[in-house]
Amino acid sequence: MSTVYQFPYDSPVRYLPLVYMLPLDLLSRFPTLRRLPRSMGALNASPEWAEVILSDAFLNEAMDAVASLAFPYFGFGGWKEHYTGFSPVWRLSYALPLWAKGVEQVRGWGVQALFALPPDFEIPFFDPEDVRGVMKQVVEQAIEEQGWGPVLEVVREIPCDEDFEKWDTNVRRDFLRKWYHSRSKRVQTVSLEVCMEDEGSSIHSLPAPEGDFTERVEAEDFCQRFKATLSEKDMAILELRVEGYTYEEIADRLGYKTHSGVIKRMEAVKKQFIQYEEEAGR
Repeated sequence: MSTVYQFPYDSPVRYLPLVYMLPLDLLSRFPTLRRLPRSMGALNASPEWAEVILSDAFLNEAMDAVASLAFPYFGFGGWKEHYTGFSPVWRLSYALPLWAKGVEQVRGWGVQALFALPPDFEIPFFDPEDVRGVMKQVVEQAIEEQGWGPVLEVVREIPCDEDFEKWDTNVRRDFLRKWYHSRSKRVQTVSLEVCMEDEGSSIHSLPAPEGDFTERVEAEDFCQRFKATLSEKDMAILELRVEGYTYEEIADRLGYKTHSGVIKRMEAVKKQFIQYEEEAGR
């Protein structure tokens, strides 16, 4: 007579319903979970599977797989894999006890339902669309019940560089654009004329174009055409300076050995603008 293994109450066995709910395309990425027998009789027949369920490999794969299902419904771009473990949303997606409890509440699919199945019943693979619908409901319910809404709003408003993997992905490019924009809010935006009035820069002696250069560069077609004449590096310097970065910060970001090289390039840009303006008859 086979012996049914008695799992501790707080063991990973409580996550078995989540594992059996994983769609086949996702399950295939996790070798330990993919090998799991799909009937309770086969699972109980071998002490080996009791050891597997209590192993770190089972728990780690279960957390990664279920987190991948939960992450999209927090309302952040990209995949979970685009973010690091420093991201609050990445961490929330790993709240495995909440997902197990939520799925049981929403669908009635929990440990008791699992072990009530006939021993020889083959658990079918769940429909991917159905699984996504359940997880969407579970995550939205958790956000409301746990009061995560304000936290998520802050994370969206003030993202951190450490939250993102250093890959060239759309989600990281979107973050960088937002991060630069957020930074410019915290640093006083200055006009080109003010940039050139810094001590140590000889360009302040040049005649300044009329009006606020920042507004003109951003708003006028004339200045957009002028920007198109600049080299990629000069354009980067100009935009960072307009956003309020110091010469030292720009030098560090763009790989200059000292900030004097940045100042010289800004002087050249100012001269180019004045010449371009005069040639255009403005």
